[in-house]
Amino acid sequence: MTEPNVLLGSVVGDKYRIVEIVGRGGTATVFKAEDLKHQRTVAIKVFRSDLSHFGGTDRFSREIAIVATLQHPNILPLLDSGVANGQLYYVMPYVQGDSLRDRLTREGQLQVQEVLRILVEVCDALRYAHELGIVHRDIKPENVLLSGRHALLADFGIARGMVKAKPDSNITTAGMALGTPAYMAPEQVAADPDLDPRADLYSLGVVAFEMLAGKPPFSGDSPAALLAAHVSETAPSVDSLRPEIPAAVAGIIARCLRSGRRSAGSPRPPWPSSSSRC
Repeated sequence: MTEPNVLLGSVVGDKYRIVEIVGRGGTATVFKAEDLKHQRTVAIKVFRSDLSHFGGTDRFSREIAIVATLQHPNILPLLDSGVANGQLYYVMPYVQGDSLRDRLTREGQLQVQEVLRILVEVCDALRYAHELGIVHRDIKPENVLLSGRHALLADFGIARGMVKAKPDSNITTAGMALGTPAYMAPEQVAADPDLDPRADLYSLGVVAFEMLAGKPPFSGDSPAALLAAHVSETAPSVDSLRPEIPAAVAGIIARCLRSGRRSAGSPRPPWPSSSSRC
């Protein structure tokens, strides 16, 4: 794989000046950069060149175009995007502050009221996206940014519009097991090509559990073992690990963690339904 630094000249041209790498994951590298035209600090996410194995740049470009329509106070907006030499990139505002992951690493468990505040804002962002037919597919602490007293949902980069491609579209509709193992709904583990909002609610339940308990509900010695746990194990009640959590809060989290568990052969309720909303 070509190092991202080598690709930057062709990807961002003379529009952005790279300052530093601020994140690196399995599919992309995130850079802090200066938007030379607008004289503002931005974050640029540059995807790996071999993502063509996951559906190609056409598919990602289509999905990025959908995400660009999202306008919500708790969703980090997309400022720019493009493809250069087979590399997809998109540009977002650079947020001063921690991610939820940073906060959890520093503090472990969060106070119940703080958890509820974050959940309300993330849930409102998800409700908005779901009503537009968009599933995020990668809800995790790294993708919740904390700016001041507000939570921003970021990184719809692997989000998938649930509107079916036209019959003459050459964009693949094959299932892809995209996501982060600790937070993936069982249907994501199975690479279900027809994910609906319940997958996001499941992942949000995992995040909520971790905020309150200080650890996710499932663990494993390997990514494969962790994925298997989502499919075959039942999560403990979060108040069994932290008894002071109100029963109503523990019940909401348990309901989220059931939202992604579909029995084989069970009918899929029509989307959207009351059970698929935050």
